Amino acid sequence: MADLFDGYPLGQQWDEMFSAPGRPRTPYTGLFSSLQSMSGEELSARADVLSQTYRDAGVTFAHAGEEQPFPLDIVPRVIGHEEWAVIERGVAQRVRALEAFLADVYGAGEVFADRVVPRSVVTTSAHFHRAAHGLVPPNGVRVHVSGIDLVRDEAGDFRVLEDNLRSPSGVSYVITNRAAMSSVLPELFGDHRVQPVAEYPGRLLAALKASAPAGVVDPTVVLLTPGVYNSAYFEHALLARQMGVELVEGRDLVCSGGQVSMRTTDGQQRVDVIYRRIDDEFLDPVHFRSDSVIGCAGVVNAARAGRVTIANAVGNGVADDKLLYTWVPDLIRYHLGEEPILANADTYRLDEPDTVEWVLASLDQLVLKPVDGSGGKGIVIGPRADQRTLEELAVKVRASPRDWIAQAPIGLSTSPTLINGRIAPRHVDLRPFAVNDGSDVWVLPGGLTRVALPEGELVVNSSQGGGSKDTWVISPPRPAVEPGPEHDVTRIEFTTADLPAESPAQDPGPPNDNALAQSQQQQQSKDPVLLTPRELGASLWTESTDVDGGGVRC
Repeated sequence: MADLFDGYPLGQQWDEMFSAPGRPRTPYTGLFSSLQSMSGEELSARADVLSQTYRDAGVTFAHAGEEQPFPLDIVPRVIGHEEWAVIERGVAQRVRALEAFLADVYGAGEVFADRVVPRSVVTTSAHFHRAAHGLVPPNGVRVHVSGIDLVRDEAGDFRVLEDNLRSPSGVSYVITNRAAMSSVLPELFGDHRVQPVAEYPGRLLAALKASAPAGVVDPTVVLLTPGVYNSAYFEHALLARQMGVELVEGRDLVCSGGQVSMRTTDGQQRVDVIYRRIDDEFLDPVHFRSDSVIGCAGVVNAARAGRVTIANAVGNGVADDKLLYTWVPDLIRYHLGEEPILANADTYRLDEPDTVEWVLASLDQLVLKPVDGSGGKGIVIGPRADQRTLEELAVKVRASPRDWIAQAPIGLSTSPTLINGRIAPRHVDLRPFAVNDGSDVWVLPGGLTRVALPEGELVVNSSQGGGSKDTWVISPPRPAVEPGPEHDVTRIEFTTADLPAESPAQDPGPPNDNALAQSQQQQQSKDPVLLTPRELGASLWTESTDVDGGGVRC
């Protein structure tokens, strides 16, 4: 039987599974051994079952206006516990720094006075909203949920590619990937200590309830969706169902007297927390787009009055602007007094004429990204672009340098992926999700690994034809069990001289003077005897037992 990994090519990029041909990295050792015992036909058959499981469960995403099954590769990605500990701390650190930055931007503005970030960088951002100034959340949390995109470079180091603090999507696939994989490949989970992901909905609900307005004992939480035609509607419905909250659209909400309520068959019910999956521009037609029909008029005023909490907060987008991204390492040092745990990708700001001219002369060697883009849209990978594309890009960059950043190309790491019945390398990234409840930033173990399925493709987004992998974080080995201390035991030794004489047919009853006299007369006898439990209890009812309740030892 041919090895599934025979002929697996290793390029210049870091490969997640292999350090050399046939030599798996430590976290992958068990998975490699398990998959080696399978034939390509068996793995392909299981992949078909996995795909059917996904279709039956309705796990989809909307692409070009059409609902499509979301591709899930059957070969999981594995991350060791030591490496995950670094990612976990780095993501939490980044979220805390950006949380502090947002509080400052919409508050005192000390970050500008101390010249850490130019004020113009924030005020010219498309996601900076003056309507959010002075709007202080009840528990101080603006970033309830975040998704921090990471890639691994050629040296094997994780780097932050971008931050997502508005309404990051994809966590539903983390949950459904795990459920599908555990049903199709249960034996793999039996051989690995994989950290669970099922607690995410509970963590998120707890964080949302913790952000409720002051004085609300039992808050009502709703998830606000744009509707069934949104590309992430499957996720909205799944999270609402698993959290046990109402999934509502803008038409289901009404704001009156500074209080938001939802329409129900029993009348209007007060709403305390809105987990919104609608962009700022469409959230409230009073403050933003007046033609929006998917939001709720007056909801921002209700939040300002402290009657409702909006999660994530209005205006968060200024902190995931790709230009502001270049200052995040400085913000970590400024707000936290710490060095960044996770480094940024090498990025160039087009804020000086000399830099702009250098970038324009090097477009064929750089990656250009629009600062407010998402889903991989608008990205131009210079080394792979044709001349016409580069010429059109040069015109856009020269006209508005503020709208672009330039990055040195990163050779995204590759991961073994089942392609047409064979294992082949495909480029991947990683999006860990973090939940902030005001007292702690919890990072979901593993997060979403996105994989570019076309050969050589570097854009991993589902909107560009990408898929996903189940991401395993392996728990550390269980510590060896050390023997406990010995119990303090009181030993009682006795012979027939210590026992009362009795007729076998008679109940000896409790000790009395005659029994004690007989015992004294038998002191000279030292031969041990066998006792029945009844005899033992009758003779030793006044003696001590083990101090730990273990009974009398003979």
